[in-house]
Amino acid sequence: MELNKLSITVRGIILHDDKFLLVKMPHNNFYCLPGGKLDFNEGIEECLERELVEELGIKPKIGRLLYVNNFILKGTEQCLDFIFEVKNGKDYLDLENVNRTHAFELSEICWKSRDEDIKFLPEKIFNDFKEGKVLSDEVRFIKQY
Repeated sequence: MELNKLSITVRGIILHDDKFLLVKMPHNNFYCLPGGKLDFNEGIEECLERELVEELGIKPKIGRLLYVNNFILKGTEQCLDFIFEVKNGKDYLDLENVNRTHAFELSEICWKSRDEDIKFLPEKIFNDFKEGKVLSDEVRFIKQY
């Protein structure tokens, strides 16, 4: 398979009271973690901070790198997701009264518990959340293709 493009995305795992903060984008029918694409000449933690402030209006306290997700999108784009712990989940409880300059990029923001049956990508992360294993001292690698 010949790949045409490589993209890097940085996402955050935001937890509070045993719930997961998830988002949906207008063009997707599944939930995912908040974050976005790395800009040229931008650090990965800098990207996560920028994306979460733009979309959710709150500056994250970035913790450990938890996952690296490697997958092929539409058969032509190889994607790498760097997924970090965000330590200040409580700060994201009320997003109604914050400045979200890129709120238009999201069609839904919600908190989900481990017993809910939802479509979430990548599945491995939500399965780890259901099993209480999403936070770990080791980086986990996911390969989907």
